Amino acid sequence: MPTKGKKKEKEMVSVKLIAHTNTDPLELTSHAALKCYQAEDPQLGKTIDVKGRLFDVGHHTTLQHSFFTFSIEGIAVGDVTFGLHLTHPFYNSDQRSGRYCAKMFTEPDFGEIEKYIITFWPSVGGSILKKVVEYVKKGVDIYQSNISTATAIAERFIKEERPYVGDQMNAPKIAQEQMRMFIPVIFPTGLDYTINLTVLAAMYRTAWTPAMQYVVGEMVSSVLEKFPKLAFMFESQTESQSYWAIKIPALNLIGIAKKPVHSLHFASGAGFVPPNSSSLHPVDLLHFHPLFMDNAIAEIKTQIQISVATMGQDQRHRTLRRSKPEFIGFFYLPPVPSEMGLHAVAKAYMKQWVDISKSIPQTLAMILAPYGAMVKYDKTGSLNAIAHEQAKRLCWCAQEEIYHVGRALRFAIKKHNELLGIFEPPCYRTGKCAEGARYCGRDLKLRKTGDYFPERKV
Repeated sequence: MPTKGKKKEKEMVSVKLIAHTNTDPLELTSHAALKCYQAEDPQLGKTIDVKGRLFDVGHHTTLQHSFFTFSIEGIAVGDVTFGLHLTHPFYNSDQRSGRYCAKMFTEPDFGEIEKYIITFWPSVGGSILKKVVEYVKKGVDIYQSNISTATAIAERFIKEERPYVGDQMNAPKIAQEQMRMFIPVIFPTGLDYTINLTVLAAMYRTAWTPAMQYVVGEMVSSVLEKFPKLAFMFESQTESQSYWAIKIPALNLIGIAKKPVHSLHFASGAGFVPPNSSSLHPVDLLHFHPLFMDNAIAEIKTQIQISVATMGQDQRHRTLRRSKPEFIGFFYLPPVPSEMGLHAVAKAYMKQWVDISKSIPQTLAMILAPYGAMVKYDKTGSLNAIAHEQAKRLCWCAQEEIYHVGRALRFAIKKHNELLGIFEPPCYRTGKCAEGARYCGRDLKLRKTGDYFPERKV
């Protein structure tokens, strides 16, 4: 990768191989290939010319039996959302929740942010670097100056909307979730990240941001340290040398949005088999049981406009297909900061981001976006995939914006009555909360007589 040879400078981003298959990848790959082409069970340990017979000629399913899990610390949230999680669906990932990255709000280390920038974008320095750090500090200052008021408003909204709420409803947590829209996504996070061997080879050739290239390079180095005979998959001339970033919006497009948008393009319910709760919980059987196979060819196509914060949540559902995201120039202002009248503050902060972006590499500008910056993209998913995605989105334990995304799609789909059962929380049918002690406090009786899907504020 372009960043190789600077390991000491980049120790702020840690990449550790913490688990792998218990068999040498070449032995496992050879066993899989021989299994296909001989009558007897092959002897594990016997190897063939994997490079010549499999890798170079593209027979790569044999390579996908080898999995590697990496613990990654110190990478920017934006380099996950717009990097590691953006395109391919062939990974398993568990990322630290934003509520456990609270130091970015309460005790920010601006020195670490500056170091991250200097490390991966060494051309950014002097007055430009100072301007970037001041922008990051401004977002944190907006958060810190308003969090007390936001917490009080969240507490009031909880009492208004959730008559049966208990002590478990945390107003400070909700205030943090809604006020973080002013925080840039350059702050660090951590994740466990599991991929197979062909995915690692593909990412080595395609990584499109400096930080992503470094992280993938470290993944490759740790795998080769353990299995040096795999070096033919990662020859230096195949390393990604190019960058890609989402285009930053123009100043004249800057605006404020109070709702996410989920607009329906197409829905097909032909042959739909409605799932019951036991098919979704505690194990999702929809992609596995023959009963639901026809659901896999009926689709729903939509366009979504959401904040970068919620895009990160949306990426969890990897059985859905998505187009390239675009920044649309709008800032999503959730109900709590909207109640506080922070519209002008949000608009000014977006303009500051766009202004700074003119003077820096676009890969950096992209991850300086505030959490509240909105993106749009198209989504397509089978009914099985949509059912899995929506199973929790209209539950009030879901965050406010992701709830409203699901709500918008429920209302858009109403003319397809056979599909409505996908777009409801478990409590809508049963009258019982499926979350146990995490009961949200909503009035469950309204499912029969009132508006069970209101425009909630918290």
